[in-house]
Amino acid sequence: MAAISADDGVSLEYTQTGDPAGRPVMLLAGFKAPATSWRYQVQPLAQAGCEVFSVDLRGHGGADHPKSGVTMERRGQDVAQVLEALDLRNVLLVGGSMGGNTVWSYLSQFGADRITGIAVVDQTPKMLNTADWPHGYYGYEESNVDTYFAEGIPPTGHGTPVWKRGRRMVRLLKAMKGVDHKLSRGELGLLGDHAKADWRSVIEGADVPVLFVAGAESEHWPSSHAAASAGLAPLGSSAVIPNAGHAANIEAPGAFNQILLDFAESL
Repeated sequence: MAAISADDGVSLEYTQTGDPAGRPVMLLAGFKAPATSWRYQVQPLAQAGCEVFSVDLRGHGGADHPKSGVTMERRGQDVAQVLEALDLRNVLLVGGSMGGNTVWSYLSQFGADRITGIAVVDQTPKMLNTADWPHGYYGYEESNVDTYFAEGIPPTGHGTPVWKRGRRMVRLLKAMKGVDHKLSRGELGLLGDHAKADWRSVIEGADVPVLFVAGAESEHWPSSHAAASAGLAPLGSSAVIPNAGHAANIEAPGAFNQILLDFAESL
């Protein structure tokens, strides 16, 4: 791991793999997940000729874990500082879960000058269900907008039960090894900020190709979010992976990697 100091002194970390002359691919993990959760993607991307950067933003993996001040806006700024520190251009940004909406936070603040494509893994751009967006988090409505995520990530009763996931769960446990699932007050604040955000207008203004990938058996939201999100983007496409839940890149790495590599090759 190598470190980058953000403008407020917080240490961010990244691992670089693959050909420095290849297309740069930056991998951003979901809420609390470490960069190592991309373990099933790094080598396939590197073998395809890409230069892969697995990044731990603040609050992730080996990066600093501030007790407060972590917002979606700050996460987007962290992405910008990593891109600038490494002077990366023509980057394929890949975000899983909250990492996907972190990409929109980055674009909303800094634009897409350094970006050549975006892939979002099982993340709806608007978690709140409304009349014009029924693709949000199961059970999250305007009536409970301030309370639904106040104490954690609510179970939804959707998706494949843990005891039926078999090897999918084994892979998930390996990828998330060492993660503390207890949530601090600061992490709950970030979760609430994430839940209330609406990134649809940013997607509508994105001028690079965007791929939305959904897990058909996601625990969090219907897979319809992928096609609906792609429909917002000027250059949008979508895919749904069967027999995969929210962590589609971990639960079904073979299928996911093929979709991602095909997308990367098309850029």
